Amino acid sequence: MMLSAPYNGILCIDKPQGYTSFDVIAKLRGMLRMKKLGHSGTLDPLATGVLVVFAGNATKAIDVIPDRDKAYHACFKLGYTSDTLDITGRIDPVEGALPDAVTLLKAADSFTGDIMQTPPMFSAVSVGGKRLYELARKGLCIERPERTVTIRSLLVTAYDPVTGEGEMDVVCSSGTYIRTLIDDIGRAAGSGAIMTALRRTRSSYFTAEQCYTFEQVQKACDEGRAAELFRSVADVFDYPCVRLDERLTKLFRNGVKLTFGQQGMDADPFGEHDYLRVIGSSGELLAIGCRSPKDELVSKKNLFSN
Repeated sequence: MMLSAPYNGILCIDKPQGYTSFDVIAKLRGMLRMKKLGHSGTLDPLATGVLVVFAGNATKAIDVIPDRDKAYHACFKLGYTSDTLDITGRIDPVEGALPDAVTLLKAADSFTGDIMQTPPMFSAVSVGGKRLYELARKGLCIERPERTVTIRSLLVTAYDPVTGEGEMDVVCSSGTYIRTLIDDIGRAAGSGAIMTALRRTRSSYFTAEQCYTFEQVQKACDEGRAAELFRSVADVFDYPCVRLDERLTKLFRNGVKLTFGQQGMDADPFGEHDYLRVIGSSGELLAIGCRSPKDELVSKKNLFSN
């Protein structure tokens, strides 16, 4: 029997290769014996690394978490193209000599900062109400709108011009496709390029060192200490906080707008900020708060059970 929400918070998983992000959620539902789970930052089956899973009331925060940078370590191979842009697809060789290191590095340098990127056909992006991968599996290729992503840093850490194999570390904005980035770099260098491996090393504030494997989660469940693996949902927000006493906590939970300067409330808790973490009298994160037109503290997103 599955419980509705025996756990609340964030569980960082080291996703193994071969699993979709949904597969991870399905497996955790069985381990934790709960239904209310979700994730942020989808990873392809080929990829491994940091997948941030939200449990219980924390799932309410998924659609309001701030966009945070992600970090990856990727392996690639020049001299080939693929319909999936990685080794899982139909691979075709590209004629011509492989670029030397100088050419590759020059091409890679041109893809830092704000760049335009076209989502790959084999992706979960929706266009016209259809997932692109559903159309791609039918052999269709449609126009996809470009979008701006930001490459904070891109460092080619290894490259062999004889085999075309190399590695790179990338820090980028949310929504960046690393296999698209590798494909674009390969084309700019005068040769195709495909991604051969990908590991997410950081997502928002969460790193690979903070992640648990399936085996570790199962062991914790068997020993009755799974709750120890969860982090507070407040960890994904770096907004300033306002702490409410017991009286204001009760009012806020009941939907009352709190007026600045009333007993227990600062004259202006926001200062120069647009949002606040609203902390209840027991230390729990009640909501992400925002300022009403009448200078009141209201909830932008409730994160507690009514």
